[in-house]
Amino acid sequence: MARSLRRWAMPSEYQELFGQLQKQTDIMQRTSLLLDPYIKSQGLDKDGLKEHCREHPGAFPSKDALQRLSRREFLRALHTTLGSVLHRLTALQRDVPKAQDLEMLNRAKQNIRGFRNNIHCMAQLLPDSSETTEPTPAGPATSPSPTPTSDTFQRRLEGCRFLHGYHRFMHSVGQVFQEWGESPSRSRRHSPRRGLRKGVRRVQLSRRNKRLPPRGQLPR
Repeated sequence: MARSLRRWAMPSEYQELFGQLQKQTDIMQRTSLLLDPYIKSQGLDKDGLKEHCREHPGAFPSKDALQRLSRREFLRALHTTLGSVLHRLTALQRDVPKAQDLEMLNRAKQNIRGFRNNIHCMAQLLPDSSETTEPTPAGPATSPSPTPTSDTFQRRLEGCRFLHGYHRFMHSVGQVFQEWGESPSRSRRHSPRRGLRKGVRRVQLSRRNKRLPPRGQLPR
């Protein structure tokens, strides 16, 4: 309990970290940083091919599924899903021969690692936090995996579909974070600091009432 109070004694730390997560989410959902360059480098930007570059249904959690989670469950699911994304990006690097494309994937992996670290820190700042957001075994819905095939084109197409789902997933994450920002009272509802402020206010009011005599009675 003392540890929880100490964490919430600095609400600015929570707000600063939350702002960082929002900015990172905005960057990670941009298709221009990962999906679009991959499509071009793999020759999938031809007419008729991009139409097949669509996320497999159920490959990533939907926005509705994310919205139904508690904040702690949401952070845990996000941490786990992005862990699976890191493994897929490593697999994609085998099919990317150009140095600039490898750099693109490495940069994306670095962004994800930094994002996961911030998720871990955010979970520690939640009220009554007694558990960490260590990755849990992911089910099929949160662990998209490549389809085993010897067809190079099919592997490229699967990679494209995976990246499309990844960006869509991060867009949904950004929408959930936006809802968190629009309803800050939900996150402060169980804040010990908020409870302490109420207690201080009650003490101040009670002291003031002691100084003021009842109506119709002169002070002694």
